[in-house]
Order: sequence, then C-alpha cells, then structure tokens
Amino acid sequence: MRGAGSSERKTLRIARHAVRLHRDTPLTWNHRLPMHLLGTQHINDAGHLEIGGVDTVALAREFGTPLYVMDEEAFRRKAREYLRAFRSRYPDVQISFAGKAFLCTGFCKLVEQEGLCLDVASGGELHTALLAGFPAERISLHGNNKSVAELEMALEARVGHIVVDNFYELDLLLEITRGRVQPQPVLLRVAPGIDPHTHRRISTGQVDTKFGFDVGSGAAWAAIRKAAEIPGIAVKGLHCHVGSQLLDTECHEASVGIMADLLAQAKQELGMEFSELNVGGGLGIRYLRHHEPPTIDEFAETVTGVLKSRLDDHGLRYPTLLQEPGRSLVGEAGTTLYSIGSIKEIPGLRTYVSVDGGLSDNPRPALYEARYEVVVANRMDEPHDRVVTISGKHCETDVLFPDAMITDPRPGDLLAVLSTGAYNYAMASNYNRFRRPAVVLVNDGRADLLVRRETYDDLVRSDVMPARLA
Repeated sequence: MRGAGSSERKTLRIARHAVRLHRDTPLTWNHRLPMHLLGTQHINDAGHLEIGGVDTVALAREFGTPLYVMDEEAFRRKAREYLRAFRSRYPDVQISFAGKAFLCTGFCKLVEQEGLCLDVASGGELHTALLAGFPAERISLHGNNKSVAELEMALEARVGHIVVDNFYELDLLLEITRGRVQPQPVLLRVAPGIDPHTHRRISTGQVDTKFGFDVGSGAAWAAIRKAAEIPGIAVKGLHCHVGSQLLDTECHEASVGIMADLLAQAKQELGMEFSELNVGGGLGIRYLRHHEPPTIDEFAETVTGVLKSRLDDHGLRYPTLLQEPGRSLVGEAGTTLYSIGSIKEIPGLRTYVSVDGGLSDNPRPALYEARYEVVVANRMDEPHDRVVTISGKHCETDVLFPDAMITDPRPGDLLAVLSTGAYNYAMASNYNRFRRPAVVLVNDGRADLLVRRETYDDLVRSDVMPARLA
C-alpha cells in the first residue's frame, strides 16, 4: 500500500464494470462501522471503501500513502446546498469559501465554478488564488496582523474586500491608500463578545480574543468613526466570526442580533447605513457518529430569520449577507489514507497500531484533542469491533486516534480516516523531515492529482550551506 511517489500518474481511471456498488443496499451498523459514510462513499463488492467511484485500495496503490482524498461531488453538493438554503430565504447573499480550511490552485477552480467567493488569510493564500486565476473582486483578505506587503498586494490585485482587524491596520491603510482614485472596499471585523463554547483554540468572537474590534468596550464604535474619515477606503459594512466547529446555532443567533444593533447605531448616530454584513462561518461537521450539527437549511433559517427580524425592528434595509463556511464545505469531503505497519500489543493495557503518517499530516489531535472515525478501508465488510490506539511514526508520542474501533488490524492494511478535508492538508508540516502527502481529487470513477507528493529534494530545496562549512 505504500507505493512510491515516483510512479504517480496524474490521472487514474477505474473501469466502470470493474466495480459494482451496493448503491441500493443500506449500510448496516452491526459491524460498528461509522454511521456517516457521506457524499459518494460506498462499500464495493470487494469489501473496500470506495469514494467518488474509485476504490481506495487502488488509490493507495497508485498514489501511495499517506494520501489525502478529496470528494469533488461532495464539495460541489455542499456548495450548492449553501447557496440554495440562504438565497431561498434572503434576497441578497454571497457565500465565501474560507480558504484556510483547504486551498490549492486546482481547488480554487472548483470554488470559482460553483459561484462562491473566496476568503484568504495570508499573502500565500492570496498568491495561490491569483495564480489560479480566481477573480480578485470575489476575494476577501483576512488576518489580524497583515503586513504592509500583504496589504499592498491586495490593493494592487483590487480584491473585493480587505477585512480590517485593528487600529494598526487602519493607520497602515491611511498611509498606503493616499492618492488612490478608487477607494478600497473594506469590512470592519468586530468581536461581539460571544463565548462559543468550543475548543479554546478555535474560539474567536469572545471579548478575550486577538481578533477584531470589541463591541462591549466601545472599540468597534471608535473604529467605525475612524474608518469613515480615511479617504482611501470605503467601509462597506461589518464582519464577525464567533468560532469554529459549532454544533448548534445559539452563538450565531446572539451574534447576528448584536451585529444588527450595531448597524442600527451607525445609522442613527452617524447616518451610515452599511450595505454589507458578514456573519462569518463556523458551522460544525460530523467528526464522530454522535455529532449532530444543524443542517445547512436549519442554519440558514436561523441566521436569516434572526437577521430579518432585527433589521425590521430597527427599520433598516436589508444589507448583502455574507457567509464564510470552510470546514462545513470541505470537511466531510476529505478522507486520509494510511498504511498500517507495526502493531505492538501490551497485554491487559492496549494495542498500538502504527501508520505511515501522523503529526506532520494531521496535527489536530495534538492541537485540539480532535477525534475522528477510522475504518480499515480494505476490509470494510468485516466487523469493526477491536479497540486499538492508532499512532503515527514521528519521533515522539504522536497518538493520532486513541480508543479507535476497527477490525482486527494486520500490517499492510489500509486505514481510512473520515472527515479530514478541513485543516489537515492546510496544517501539514515537514516535522522529522517528512514529505507532505499528495492530494487527489476523485469524481465519477476518476482520480486527478491536485497536489503532488513532496520529494526528498523538495525538503532541502531551501537549505543553504554556508561556504565556511562546506
């Protein structure tokens, strides 16, 4: 299963007659398989996990492991669901994909094709989008500490929005936009003071946060007044984001209400009626079988219902509503494949099952105590009833998935980790000088390489040997 990257072909085609799917046979859960095989995930007649009409065993053989697999149809379906759910309930909506969740040039094309806008959070993400030909007017630049170079890059590209995060950025924009004929559209990011009750490292909307202008202290109001006096920018509206992986709508209900009140205050006291309101993203996904996030329809109903009600109470016209989903668009579209290697039994304690990746391709378990459902992809038709600890191969503890329920493991088995489309490839590193994995896009029986596997030469490409040491 651990095929070398040197034999990777750009396209893999699976003959349709070679794989017959149980598409009409519902999955049964007596084998304790995860209850949320999603999108175009199926179990084929060989007992293998299949995604987008492609057998994962064939993918691992062709492209090697570790391997990120992105389900094109699952992403497109979510994108269309978001647009339909919000546009059927609110007159003017834009859905922006939060590129920090997963971004490469090929994926930018999918985002563009589905009619979405794109959020970027660094010069590197902006460069990626522009290189892919993504329309600059549909790009928003985020970040709590944008450099002058990043701001100038955004201005030169004429991005649709710069989301201003602090007074320092307002001072920078005052200087670098002097003399511009066309003012740069901006949104002001505010912190509504909502505690999202998610992991502390993905909470962003509370008072104690590095992001945005705090509402409660008056900073947001001061920012509105200051930004209105800078001739080189045009304040189109306000932005907020309360947190990530939210499994209910309570925080969004509260934050939308606070934002509507701030819009009303701006009109009453400054005569400014903003034309845009961005309420961020944050909707969670099903990482584990017991997770039950709101559906996109439920989420849209809540957000638009509260917003329209509060705007009507204040007698305000409806601004353009912007949403920034990331994880909820791509999280469940991604699967990571590993090859199982050594197995260590500690009688009466635990069994360690080691895979050929780990911390470098998925740091989220170490960062957030993130949990996932895992399956043995080449033996999906066997009982998944053995409790093991899945470990990576890095030179430290590197526990990926404690207490994972899988079928009795064997060296050479193929392990599939579900719902890894968000923040896995995006956070991958070269720790221990591991090569970052390849990314493959699957759809309708075809697999296309989105990102090639790094080579060992890639690892040393930026190294410099001082002449005195050579």
